[in-house]
Formats: sequence, C-alpha cells, structure tokens
Amino acid sequence: MAAGIPYEEAHKRYHPGGMPTLRTDDSSVDELLKGYHPDHGPNAHVALSVGVSRGELCQPDLARALQANALIDDVDIAGAQLMTTDVLIIGGGGGGCAAALTAAKQGARVILATKLRLGDSNTVMAEGGIQAAVGEEDSPQLHFEDTLRAGHFCGVPELVAQMVMDGPDVIRWLIQLGMMFDLEENQPIGGNLLRKKPGGASAARILSYRDYTGLEMMRVLREAVDLDPGIEVWNRSPVVELLSDERGRCAGAVVYNLEWRTFSLVRAHAVILATGGAGRLHLNSFPTSNHYGATADGLVLAYRIGARLRELDSFQYHPTGIAYPTHLAGGLISEAARSAGARLLNGEGQRFVDELKPRDIVASAILRECAQGRGIEREGQIGVFLDTPTLEMENPGILEKRLVTLRHLARKCGHDAAQDPFLVYPTLHYQNGGVAIDKDGATCVAGLFCIGEVTGGIHGRNRLMGNALLDILSMGRRAGAKAAESRSHVMASRAGIGHVHAWQRELTLAGLPLHVKAPQLFPEYAHFDLRVDAGLRSSTLGVAGGIR
Repeated sequence: MAAGIPYEEAHKRYHPGGMPTLRTDDSSVDELLKGYHPDHGPNAHVALSVGVSRGELCQPDLARALQANALIDDVDIAGAQLMTTDVLIIGGGGGGCAAALTAAKQGARVILATKLRLGDSNTVMAEGGIQAAVGEEDSPQLHFEDTLRAGHFCGVPELVAQMVMDGPDVIRWLIQLGMMFDLEENQPIGGNLLRKKPGGASAARILSYRDYTGLEMMRVLREAVDLDPGIEVWNRSPVVELLSDERGRCAGAVVYNLEWRTFSLVRAHAVILATGGAGRLHLNSFPTSNHYGATADGLVLAYRIGARLRELDSFQYHPTGIAYPTHLAGGLISEAARSAGARLLNGEGQRFVDELKPRDIVASAILRECAQGRGIEREGQIGVFLDTPTLEMENPGILEKRLVTLRHLARKCGHDAAQDPFLVYPTLHYQNGGVAIDKDGATCVAGLFCIGEVTGGIHGRNRLMGNALLDILSMGRRAGAKAAESRSHVMASRAGIGHVHAWQRELTLAGLPLHVKAPQLFPEYAHFDLRVDAGLRSSTLGVAGGIR
C-alpha cells in the first residue's frame, strides 16, 4: 500500500462546511471491485477439497476452518448428561430469539443455547436500522429489485421476494412486542414512522430508533424470551458438535457449559443454527466490526454434517470502520451517518465516491484512495475522513438527537464529532454467503435449519444496509414455525457423532491434517483451548489447536 498523506497536512486542507465536488471517475464498477475489493485478487480464494461443496471457491482462512477436524471424539462425551427437547436453537441473537418465540408459540419445547449471553450478538451492534417497504412511494417490488441489484443478482429471487414481502408484518410484530421507532418530526405517539434512504436503495425505506436500532430490537426480543415459559435459555453454552442419527439426519448437538466445564448431549427433533458469521477470524487480516463470538461455528458444524454451502468467497467490508485510534480499529461507524449526509474526503480534500452507493463500491473506493497514496496516515494507521463536522453544521443538533452512538464513539476516539472528522477504513462486517437454505431455512440435511448470517442466498454478493435485521426476523420466524412441526416426528432411537468419523476418513484421503481442529469458538487472542478448559486427555489425533 502506498504511503498516505500525513494527518496534519490533510487536516490543514480540510475545511468544515466546504462543498467539495465529487471527483469524476471513468472506471467501471467491475474494474473498481476487481482492482481493490478483498474478495478479488490472485490469493482471494481456494477450492474446497472435501465435503459436499467440494470444488466450490472459498476464502482461504475460512477454508482451513471448514476443512478441519472436530474438537471432540466419542471418548470425550462418554457419560455426558443426556437431555431432550423439541427444538434446539443455537445462537442467542435476534434470529435465534425470533425462532424460539415462534416455535414456543406453536407449543414446542425449546432450548436456546448461546455461546455468550442471551442477546450478546451482532444484532445489538446493528445501528443503522431495518428495511421494510412501508412508504406510499415504496413497494416490496422496489425493495426486491434493490436487493437483487446490490447483491449483483446472485441472490435467490424466491428467498429475496419472501423476505421483502415479510417486511411490513415484521415491523408490526416488533411494535406489538414494544419496540420503539423514530417518528417524523412533530408527530405524536402513533404518528408516521421516520424513513431514511440507505445506500443502494431507490426509496426511503430504513426504519430506525436513533442509531442503536439493533439494541432496541434486542431489548424487546430478550424480554419476550425471558418471559416465555416454553423457552429454556442456556447462557455461556457453545455448541461444539452436532449429533446425527443412523439415517444421517441432524438429531441434536453436543453443548459445552463454560461455567461448569461439562458436556451435555441434547437430542432434538429439529436444530436451528443462528450462530452469525466469521468476522472474528479476521479474514484477510482485516479488523472487524463483529462481536466477540463471531467465529464461524455454525458454518463449520453444518458443513461437517453435510450441509451445502454457497458464495463462501464473498464478504462485506463496511466502508466506515474506525481507523484511528488503533485500539478501536474496526469499530463500526453506522451507515446512518452517510445516509444523513456525511461525506467521505481523501487526504487531498476531495470527494471521491457517491457515499450512498452500495457498500462494496464505497469500500473499494476507499481502498483505492489508500492504495494510490491519497489516503490519510496517522501514527501508522491509514484511512480517509468522514466529515461529521459539516454534517452537524448543515443539520444542527443531529449528533445529539439522532446520531447518539456516533457522538459517544467520537469521545472514545478522543475528539468531538462536531469539530473534527473521523479517520475511517473498511472493516470486515458481514458474511455474504453461507449454508444453502430453502424458504423455511431448511438445509439439505434433514432436521437442520439455518437462519441469518450463517446462511447464503438472500443477499447475494453484497448486502444492503438494514436487510440483515429484516432477514433474521423474517427467516427466524419461518424456521421456528417449521421446526416446531417436527415435534410430531418420531425421534431417532440412536444419535451420536458418526458423521465425524466419516469426516475424519475424508480428511485423511484428501491428505489434510487431523491436528487442525474447528470450530475455534473464540478469537485466537482469547487463548482458549477446549481440551484444556474441559480437562480432556489429549486425543491421539492431536491436541485442539484452532485453525492457525
């Protein structure tokens, strides 16, 4: 990467309240993405060599996790406590909670196991809002077209259509649960919902609550789950392996309790994976906006048991992650700021991209500025300016009333957002691809459902702002309802980890090492080793060492 323009020099060129013209750009979108987006380049992907998606392209770091050995073997779970339930949900974010509430409403007994604590997920970190076509000038058809276009027409039309049609009802459901939304100015309670236009959209469609929409959403979902007698929540209980029966169905999971340091075998008629993405693997050595538990657990487990994957070479890098100070690098600055009018400026004081283009285009444009020497360098960090002072000058009070989180974040960075711009750089934000699913979240493995970021097919190769929150609630409710129907099926007489033994044979035949194990469960810098924590003997196949 070329050296950037020193911060002091760039700051002298910066003039709050200025109206720099947008620099003309003759390069095509395709040229920009192929030239600068991390998904492209000679070392951007490899072909998977084992599993049902053998031959499909995958990001190299993620491929190592997907093609790793299991964390446990039969001897490790001998004598483990055995429990049964109708529906086992893995993941305590918005999608898992929506699935749990829906399944319980239909009479199913639900266990919700979450690696951290209920609600500690990427959902609470979603600041910008949720998309739903509720405006008079808008329609589900426009939402459908915007979503497919932004995803480079790689999304499954049937899944996209279902999600956008669910949008208005999802909003009604949230309001009924007690969620607050911003209203148009001078509107009484019960007035019109305030709508904003996100990047890549053709209409104002974002509904939000200030700039911490996900936190407000998770508040009402968590309260509803806590009050539901049909849902049993297991906090600090990561799932380390799925269970399969003699027919190859998913029949439950092996859950590890971090406090008691014990394993439980949970038999279930249906399992729903709502485990989120892979940001904390720091793919391509990027910082990430993701929460601490986003280590691709569900993706690894689903693939090992036989679920098909799609678009695992496609990831979203949010344009505005914090670049300085270093200890906050990767922290998210919501797209709500750019939707409100904040502009991006390089070290020469130029606007170089339409800030409301789809995220992959804006992120690639920032990476291009930095690669070509027009970025801004400060104490070894490089980025571009996000011009929040001019935003405040043009909209007095917006930082205090509408962008509350942004204002607090600036203070953590050591400056006043109304006086100085942020230094920003793209941050690893979202896993575009994942497990292939149908309209109910069902995978090709009977008994296994997946929802949210662990899945692929809805967002294609780039996700629109606000569609993630809609996705987890739309598909979460559908998967929960379908999984609840499974309780009428006869539970298999036997369940274990037989698929792991078949997987180990496949790894051996492919010449892949058995000492590399996954899922990782926590980031490398957590220095967590399941076998050490659980006091297990070292396996003859090697001590679990993560995917380093």
